[in-house]
Amino acid sequence: MFDTLSKKFQNLFSSFAKGKKISDSNIEEAIKEVRFALLEADVNYSVVSHFVQKVKEKAIGQEVIKSVSPKEQFIKIVHDELIDLMGKDEAKLNLSNKPAVIMLCGLQGSGKTTTSVKIAHFLKNKHKRVLLAALDLQRPAAIEQLKKLASDAKVDVFSSQDEKKVKNVAKLAHKKAIDEKYDVLIIDTAGRLHIDEVLMDELADIKKITNPDEVLYVANATFGQDAVKTALEFDKKVSITGSILTMLDSDARAGAAISIKEVTNKPLKFEATGEKIEDFQIFNPNSMADRILGMGDVINLVRKAKEVVDEVNEVHEKMEEESHIPNKETVEAIKEAEDGGGKTFETVDELIEELESDIDTLIVNDKIQWLLKSSSDMYNFFYKQKRIFLDICIYQAGGQIEYTRWTKELEEAE
Repeated sequence: MFDTLSKKFQNLFSSFAKGKKISDSNIEEAIKEVRFALLEADVNYSVVSHFVQKVKEKAIGQEVIKSVSPKEQFIKIVHDELIDLMGKDEAKLNLSNKPAVIMLCGLQGSGKTTTSVKIAHFLKNKHKRVLLAALDLQRPAAIEQLKKLASDAKVDVFSSQDEKKVKNVAKLAHKKAIDEKYDVLIIDTAGRLHIDEVLMDELADIKKITNPDEVLYVANATFGQDAVKTALEFDKKVSITGSILTMLDSDARAGAAISIKEVTNKPLKFEATGEKIEDFQIFNPNSMADRILGMGDVINLVRKAKEVVDEVNEVHEKMEEESHIPNKETVEAIKEAEDGGGKTFETVDELIEELESDIDTLIVNDKIQWLLKSSSDMYNFFYKQKRIFLDICIYQAGGQIEYTRWTKELEEAE
């Protein structure tokens, strides 16, 4: 899936210039390559322009997290903007009514009939009682195809051999779903090879009769940007509530996946990744961005590095509150956070680099080196740091005797 685009991104990232921070000079060429790669993948032009501008604004001059290269952080920036473009979070189905009505629409060849059964199977596994309605009266084999697939999925189907008007079949299906207390009614509608008024009027009639909670546009990912343009036409006529991407197991272009949410302002809700009924899942923007970039390991590295830096910042704040000498509770809390995050004590080296500038203002270089070289875990690090601070206090007091007298006077004053 999206192999061509993934390879272009990987080639781009592998040639990214090195430097202490992302700057104008090493970002401009990368931005051009990102733009070219997305346009070649059939992503909407205005979407590409907006996307690369956001990446550029976020990237230029940004300080690189310690232990993470500019290349790796640039990957993370592109990744985060892709997530934002495709929807940030997983979109939920509106199933608040009983029965909840889901109407599918789209062009012929988008995979509506198969997708309707996949949704039914998905909801059946969520303990929902589902009824499928066969409203594609244009294709002679459509009803039989739906029945066969539904039988395999063990889902009920409503169809009418005698009724030839779609509006009447819609009424009968809706009544059956209500009378027999189904949780969900899924309507498989007819498609066309292209947009026409007859198709749109038919969909509008079905929507008026069944009052669907969800109107989902089924987009064939191999159609690229054409699928996005068609989605807009359906949205104008029947106000879609979201989209479903199909054919992602084929040689799909990324145009639909990346553009459709931004262009329609309606979320991507599901994706179909294969021919089997089980090859269907909730659309996850984070996971899709990982697959498009083909850089999941690098992105996770940057995430973990940022988590370490965030923890270090918390340590800084805690140390400042406690005169730079963490107590036992602080150390234990930090250790617990470290263990819970799945990190090892090897990350302490990164933490020490963050703290080194603070320590350097208080102690001489040989003591810093002793601390850095001999610290093997978080607790020992702070224990030894406390010893260094104690040495400083003794030195500033004029020796051990004066330090003891000084602390005794403080205790008596309290």
